[in-house]
Amino acid sequence: MATPHSKRAVRIKDAGDVFAGIVLLCFAIVLVFYLVPNYINEPPILQNPMMSPRWLPGIVGWLIVLFSILLILQGLLLDRSSEEDERSIEKGTTRRFVLMVVALVIYVALFESMGAVFTGILATLVLFVAHPVRTWWVYSLAFVFPIAVTFIFVKVMNVPLPIAPIGF
Repeated sequence: MATPHSKRAVRIKDAGDVFAGIVLLCFAIVLVFYLVPNYINEPPILQNPMMSPRWLPGIVGWLIVLFSILLILQGLLLDRSSEEDERSIEKGTTRRFVLMVVALVIYVALFESMGAVFTGILATLVLFVAHPVRTWWVYSLAFVFPIAVTFIFVKVMNVPLPIAPIGF
């Protein structure tokens, strides 16, 4: 006869890690088994599987699966209550949150009509204002990164992106 004390219960050491891992795992499963196979088309003549448009999203999806499982295991196995938790969240100002949302809306709303470069520059500048960047030369990165990323996607990876505004 088993007593209630003899049953071994799984004790969660860090509920935040377990919750985040489960959410990421669900997202990754949807990505790997539903979104990538159903919404990314492969050309009928494909000589190298690494040239497939499904390759990179598939790799990213499986990496998210792996790291989410590791995050769940970390939350179940590692007890960090004795250590100081450097992951504690400090809430930012409402202005910072609103500017981050504005940057996302700018990027999503203007991407097709204004092009990847202009929209990336504008959204990055808004993010720099949201997180006060005091060094002047860092603002040059707001111009360099969107141009470099667009160049890599268009010229190296052959991903068609809208480069400039329509009629420009």
